Amino acid sequence: MEQNIEYALEIMGMGMLSIFTVIVVLLLIIVLLAKVTGGKKKVNEE
Repeated sequence: MEQNIEYALEIMGMGMLSIFTVIVVLLLIIVLLAKVTGGKKKVNEE
């Protein structure tokens, strides 16, 4: 029984690590695209 719990925690840990990795990769892509495209630019309509 205890071995099943350890195995379940190992699988859960790998899942959480992969989710965290995907979030970091998406964040880096968003930051990179913002720098390449220039981000938000306000145009004064005066």
